[in-house]
Amino acid sequence: MHRMRAAAAAVALTALAATAACGGGTPTGGGAGDESPKTLTYWASNQGPSIEADKEILTPELKKFEQQTGIKVELEVVPWADLLNRILAATTSGQGPDVLNIGNTWSASLQATGALLPWDAQNFAKIGGRDRFVESALASAGAPGKDPAAVPLYSMAYALYYNKKMFADAGIGKPPATWDELVAAGKTLSKDGKWALGVEGSNLSNNIHQVFVLAKQHGADFFDASGEPDFTSDGAVAAVKQYVGFMAEHKIVAPGNAEYAQNQSLQDFANDKTAMILWQTAATTLASHGMKPDEWGIAPVPVPSGTPGTGQNVNSMVAGINMAVFKNTDNLDGALRFVKFMTSDEEQKILNKTYGSIPPVKSAQQDPAFDSPDLAVLRDTLATSAAPLPQVPAESQFETAVGTAVKELFADAAAGRPITTELVRERLTKAQQQMP
Repeated sequence: MHRMRAAAAAVALTALAATAACGGGTPTGGGAGDESPKTLTYWASNQGPSIEADKEILTPELKKFEQQTGIKVELEVVPWADLLNRILAATTSGQGPDVLNIGNTWSASLQATGALLPWDAQNFAKIGGRDRFVESALASAGAPGKDPAAVPLYSMAYALYYNKKMFADAGIGKPPATWDELVAAGKTLSKDGKWALGVEGSNLSNNIHQVFVLAKQHGADFFDASGEPDFTSDGAVAAVKQYVGFMAEHKIVAPGNAEYAQNQSLQDFANDKTAMILWQTAATTLASHGMKPDEWGIAPVPVPSGTPGTGQNVNSMVAGINMAVFKNTDNLDGALRFVKFMTSDEEQKILNKTYGSIPPVKSAQQDPAFDSPDLAVLRDTLATSAAPLPQVPAESQFETAVGTAVKELFADAAAGRPITTELVRERLTKAQQQMP
């Protein structure tokens, strides 16, 4: 969900690695050796329907932490469009927060810079131990074989959300289980100024999430076994062409969606303008747009055939938010206490209930609130048919380069240009050339 050009990302990450000693500490902290640090700065990602909603959700919890510890947390909620750029700039300048949220797909990229605190056995012990966390969530917290660069905070998965009224009006009795069924239903639904499927064509990270899953379904990946970019394989090209083809070929996505980047497709869904969206844990945001739970349904993301599972029937990336600490914070003791607080059973239940996500802490998952039908779909997806994005150092550049290629292809489709296999391969070749 960031808009940085790939070349700039590569330069920034290189510079970040060279200047990791600058750290992310702030002058307001009490120092790593201070037994009673008084202030922490925290960058939270925008999880709710708005920045203000996140502030309203988080502020009471941060006050609770202050009452328990005497440590004040200075909160800033950072929009997704700005978050990675802000993290990179903060690390290179040395003027950043003590604690921050990161998209779990960035974990290996940021880990490679050396700027984040490694979560070794000693640090995990300070927050209750590594075994409190679901292993699949930890698998998206850093490169395999290395201590995680962050701690899981919220777990999510993609699902197909469908507007029950629009389905009923079109005479469609159940949600599609395969892509062929989705296209067939989509052609029935796309009429009279209404559309079948919403996309966020200018949202780079969302583009990556969708084409990553489709590549898996085509038996491909965007990196080879050694971690080198492989953007132009037949399967990767087919995945991107299929996704953009919902607009370009099948005409079931509104051309205006090519410009969407900030939840506009979800708003269209809530306003009965779009019948389906592929989204992460959307219940809370749909409610904020006035949609009642009985007005929408949830089903697994479609697969080529059969039912979701491993291999070519993967239907979601392992989505989620991780919590990281800048290694050179001058408030390390307070930062670790804050992570412990945010990953405690009580806070995990409160925050994940509010955001409609799933706790990555095993014991918190036992709360009956996480057994609702919609969360059951998401939990089953995470357990049986989700795969983590490549945990490689160049992952953030991949999101920018390929995400931008998909964005440009959506713009072409919206303008009525044919989206051919050759054009897709050309754009992905260009994206691969931008990789470090």
